[in-house]
Amino acid sequence: MTGRRRAGLLVPLFSCPSSTSWGVGDIGDIPPAAAWLSAAGQRILQLLPMNEMAPGQQSPYSAISAMAIDPIFIRVPGVTDFEALGGEPCMPPDDRAAIDRARRAPRIEYEAVRRVKGRALRAAFERFVEAEWRRDTHRARALRMFVSQQAWWIEDYSLFRAIHAREDERPWTEWPRDLQRRDPATIDRVRRELAGEVLFYQYLQWLAASQWREARERTGGVALFGDLPFMVDGDSADVWARQHQFNLDVTIGAPPDAFSASGQDWGMPLYRWDVIAAEDFRWLRERARRSADLYDGYRVDHLVGFYRTYANPKDGSRPFFTPADEPSQVALGERVLAIFREPGTEIIAEDLGIVPDFVRASLARLGVPGFKVFRWERHWHTEGQPFREPSEYPAVSVATSGTHDTEPLAIWWEGASEDERSKINRLATVQRVSGGADITGAPFDDRVRDLLLESIVSSGSDIVLLPVQDVFGWRDRINEPAKIDDVNWTFRLPWPIDRMDEVPEASERQRKLREWTDRYRRYHQTKTTKNNHEETKNDREGTKNHEALLIKESS
Repeated sequence: MTGRRRAGLLVPLFSCPSSTSWGVGDIGDIPPAAAWLSAAGQRILQLLPMNEMAPGQQSPYSAISAMAIDPIFIRVPGVTDFEALGGEPCMPPDDRAAIDRARRAPRIEYEAVRRVKGRALRAAFERFVEAEWRRDTHRARALRMFVSQQAWWIEDYSLFRAIHAREDERPWTEWPRDLQRRDPATIDRVRRELAGEVLFYQYLQWLAASQWREARERTGGVALFGDLPFMVDGDSADVWARQHQFNLDVTIGAPPDAFSASGQDWGMPLYRWDVIAAEDFRWLRERARRSADLYDGYRVDHLVGFYRTYANPKDGSRPFFTPADEPSQVALGERVLAIFREPGTEIIAEDLGIVPDFVRASLARLGVPGFKVFRWERHWHTEGQPFREPSEYPAVSVATSGTHDTEPLAIWWEGASEDERSKINRLATVQRVSGGADITGAPFDDRVRDLLLESIVSSGSDIVLLPVQDVFGWRDRINEPAKIDDVNWTFRLPWPIDRMDEVPEASERQRKLREWTDRYRRYHQTKTTKNNHEETKNDREGTKNHEALLIKESS
């Protein structure tokens, strides 16, 4: 869908619980989130990874599976078997109290939510086994069909989760040796011994898939964009099942950059690219297939890592890149991106941090949109390093004010030097939007917030994705890289997502986003569009008008 100007918001699903969800945004909250965005003229809801997080983790980038949806996102009140048991009113008083506390908490309380949801889903499963599975009902046959269709990933995953639970959630590298090595006779025996537990984890994924399908049917034309993490946790079903494809003696990360002066070590194993290539990149093809099943498009996390991976040997020797030379890096990256595009899903590339020029040239050659973060878009090789005009951003790009890893726009502006602010103030785009006002010394208030946001929305990029915090001018961070604490990944909206229309501040923001969408021809599309040809015509006319505006602006 390149060439079509669109706008959307980055809103982690966990951040937008509704009045009926249990303290964390869940799959059932996607339709009300999409409805609010639709009324704001937004076409894209950008989510963070939905992969099941490793036990005890709250980072969506530390996944125990590259394929499974985290059960924390299942809407328990929407589960047939849970309702058949009497639903929420029939839960133990302590669990109902825990749900109430989680709903009222200012941040997400992962441990409490997981504990309560786990008990409720376990009870629902036991009811399913008695009332459906053992009687071979229609729902039992539906689960069998789901498992059969998804066998290519769910068989290894469900067995891994069952063993992991039996082993008290210890990493698979600490399991008995025959389980670590996946001895065939041992695996067959354990699969029979844990058949009930294997079925439980398959049941959870069936519930998640059913709810996801229903939610996607109710997005009103707002596209769901996912996020494909560069890697999964070493203690994951994928690494356990494909040990020969990973070097467990080396961990991956990123060299020193704007996020971390000392670089980053994510503690995840290194790809053996030669082995993966020899197997025709099958696992990456499967990841692409899974993402295409779930999303309309997705962001490729840490794009540069698919060209060259930064490796940290555990023995303390010098870090290195693999592949080692530029031609091999280009060949690898372009091969991987071609694989991600095979299912026909739209992709955008997170190309931030230290990214070689040849990688950016490769993205441009392939027509894959990279990110243009307003605060970092400067003419770095020009004297004075002036900021780049948003109107100069290439059409094949994603303009934004920040990401889930950056400080919010408000904090950045307050920490910007007078020189930086002065250079921003001199941008023709900012001068046009502000009517010639001088914002160099202005505090971050509603006026400055909207001047900066509108400048980004007016950019030449076909896609604009704004973090929800920046739209409201909030100071909450989603994540602070290289920092491990109980605050990262716990941000939530101050109001239930299904009651946003009752909040004057949210309604004002909705109107402003719609105003910018119309002004800069980022036309909204819904499933009720009468004529696709008419919409395409409008898009073309909008693009022409926008180009005329940019020509006038540059002159």
